[in-house]
Amino acid sequence: MNRFGLISSFKSIFPYFLSFIFCTPALSQVIPGVPSTTAPILTSPVQGNPTTGNPRSNTTGTGQGNQQSGSIQQQAGNQNAANQQNAETQVNDKGKNAANQASDSQNQSKINSETSALLTPEEQEKLALRQKIFGYSIFANKQLDPIPNLDIATPTNYIVGPGDELKIYLYNYAESTHNVIVTKDGFISLPRVGNVYVSGRSIEEVRKILIDKFSKFTPGLIGTNGETARTKLTVSLGEVRSVKVFVTGEVINPGTYELPSLASAFNALYQAGGPNEIGSFRDVRVVRNGKVVSRMDIYDYLVNGKIDGDIRVQDNDNIIVGYYLKRAEITGMIKRPGIYEVKPEEKLMDVIRYSGGFNDKAYRARLKIQRITSKERKMLDVSEENYNTFDLVSGDSIHVETVLDRFENIITIQGAVMRPGDYSLDNSPSLKKLIDNAQGLREDAFVGRISVLRTREDLTIQNISLNYSDIVNNVIPDLVLTRLDQVIVPSKFDMAESAYVSVEGEVNNTKINVNDGKFPYTIDMTLEDLLVQAGGLKESAYNSEIEVIRRKRNSVAGAANAQISEVFKFNVNRDLSMNSKESNFVLLPFDQVTVRKSPNYVEQQTVFLEGEVLVPGPYTIINKNDKISDIIRRAGGPTELSYPEGATLLRRTVVRNLEQPTDFDQIEQSETSIKKGAIIGDVPNVKEESIGIKLKNILKNPGSFEDLIVQEGDIIRIPKRLETVQVTGSVLYPTTVKYGKGMSFTDYISQSGGFTVQSLKKSSYVKYPNGNVDRTRRFLFFNVYPKVEPGSEIYVPLRTAPILNTQQTISTATGLLSSVMSLIFAVLAFRTIR
Repeated sequence: MNRFGLISSFKSIFPYFLSFIFCTPALSQVIPGVPSTTAPILTSPVQGNPTTGNPRSNTTGTGQGNQQSGSIQQQAGNQNAANQQNAETQVNDKGKNAANQASDSQNQSKINSETSALLTPEEQEKLALRQKIFGYSIFANKQLDPIPNLDIATPTNYIVGPGDELKIYLYNYAESTHNVIVTKDGFISLPRVGNVYVSGRSIEEVRKILIDKFSKFTPGLIGTNGETARTKLTVSLGEVRSVKVFVTGEVINPGTYELPSLASAFNALYQAGGPNEIGSFRDVRVVRNGKVVSRMDIYDYLVNGKIDGDIRVQDNDNIIVGYYLKRAEITGMIKRPGIYEVKPEEKLMDVIRYSGGFNDKAYRARLKIQRITSKERKMLDVSEENYNTFDLVSGDSIHVETVLDRFENIITIQGAVMRPGDYSLDNSPSLKKLIDNAQGLREDAFVGRISVLRTREDLTIQNISLNYSDIVNNVIPDLVLTRLDQVIVPSKFDMAESAYVSVEGEVNNTKINVNDGKFPYTIDMTLEDLLVQAGGLKESAYNSEIEVIRRKRNSVAGAANAQISEVFKFNVNRDLSMNSKESNFVLLPFDQVTVRKSPNYVEQQTVFLEGEVLVPGPYTIINKNDKISDIIRRAGGPTELSYPEGATLLRRTVVRNLEQPTDFDQIEQSETSIKKGAIIGDVPNVKEESIGIKLKNILKNPGSFEDLIVQEGDIIRIPKRLETVQVTGSVLYPTTVKYGKGMSFTDYISQSGGFTVQSLKKSSYVKYPNGNVDRTRRFLFFNVYPKVEPGSEIYVPLRTAPILNTQQTISTATGLLSSVMSLIFAVLAFRTIR
């Protein structure tokens, strides 16, 4: 086929190809996918071996159970019959092959989670209601296994039936053993005895029958002449039979269940999942041969741990769970909130008892009950004395509230008593009795004005003031207290200003941040006593001029020169002793002691020498007027490789901002760093400046004007001989150029590529190694550039205004020339006129 034929064929196929692509998403919706791995909900029982595994999962469902299973499976997803059968088989195998109870619990939890995800909103609502019903949790608990242990002693009242294995033992005088199984007809076959009918008889009855049968040919089996039998016969169970039990009515999974013959009616009910949301927990009937043989009350098991009507099931027994007749819900401050079923004769107190009783903070005096009438709701209040007689109606909702956060008999006493606090009004009905219970008044109590704050019925506060001495002396009657009374006994100290003395300055007060230099005043306190409390004098203290500043209390009022304070000066020795005349100076309240710093006391101050000196390092200032030359002379002078022209002096000082509060900790830290010569960095309260010095002139003329006086923390840096010049800024190639003797400013610019079009030549400057700066100067129309030294830095700024083109330059020059000519002509004309 040629090329044109192939193209024409492709054109005929292309529309079908596009149609297939567009239809692919629609086809994917109808193609059956992979079957879901989630097992469907199985509410009907599953048949299994009654003696192995979890009996609750080994059941078989018929009738109503299958209908419920089919209904829920249809709601779960309408899966096809084959997938449902496979899923059911998986769940059955899971129940049959369970190795232990832990694995069963894990599998059941997985099924429960899958089931809850598939439930409809109506079913989820039913499940939530079931969880609130008291007793449902015992049937939903997968850890509970009520099936009795088969390896137990044979009950004497056990009823023998077809399929049971009986073990018959004869011992003592005659011995033999027989293991027989009850036939379907109810007989057991024994050698020499023949067939014996045992079905429907208890173990004890079977034993008596066999004694009668064996006694004919076994000696000593029956006692004679008042003696006991010499041969004993016992009957015990081997393998027990399985019985089928019907569980019907309002249960979770009604159906037929196969259980061991030792199981009880409660075991069968547990296998069926227990009563459902409308099933009765109080009246479970066991019907045998058309007659009710027992009734069970599950609450008896839940509350007391036993059930009187829980009988052992027999074949074809029917366990029926009917509807509940009366049910009430209790919520709030109760130990076990939930829905409780009530018998006709039971009262409100029985529901409270089933719920575990009130919580510790429950309001027990009255309960609120919401009742549903034939038309609407109704609210009832029941007092505590009627709990035992109040009849409930089905649907009642009981709510237990919280006790009020208040006291019914509290009174309070505060102030100058031995034990202030809260007291009971019952034990302290009066003011005098209350003070006695508080163990009396303190010595500083001000009894002349005791206040009682009383809360009135309208919640307003009333103040009652009285003199307690009058009550003690029976001048006025004792005050009767009421609920919420607050008694305040003032203290004499509270009504007086707290007296103190203060000390400031050069003392070793270790608690300066706590007491701020203030100490409590005591009577007859002397100056020496206060200095001892302040920790003694510092080494820097000016002990010969210690001042005591005292408030002037009797100055002339209104006088312009009225004295407001007195100053006393003392000479105190280092051991805090004074001469006989000044000793024992008694202080008064609010005296202020000032210990100044000695004028001749100066701590060691250090400057730091770095770089090319013979012995660099820290040097202590000897004299207050020590200069740079003195420090360098002590260091042995500069070395041969030093570059004195580049020497700098770095000085840091602490700056205090008067407009902002002072951070003393930050200032102390900064001052310590400066003293140590450490680099502080960007600290807002430290001013750092580099001072350019001319070290060569200083060394030639020590003590001259250029020889600065050093300060504490100064850093003198003498660099090594420099041989380069750095060119930065608006040049074609910023770089570092080797210094050459005789090279000018423009030579270094040329070695950096020259100026750019936007270079601002007239503003160029040179920064020298010592920190000094020299700028470019103008002479007429020429730039006079500064001198360049080794280690200098040349900086050419960038022009900020735009550069003029040729036409703009000519226009500007023409305008300027015109202005100059006009000015010349004006001057000449003015001179001609004159």
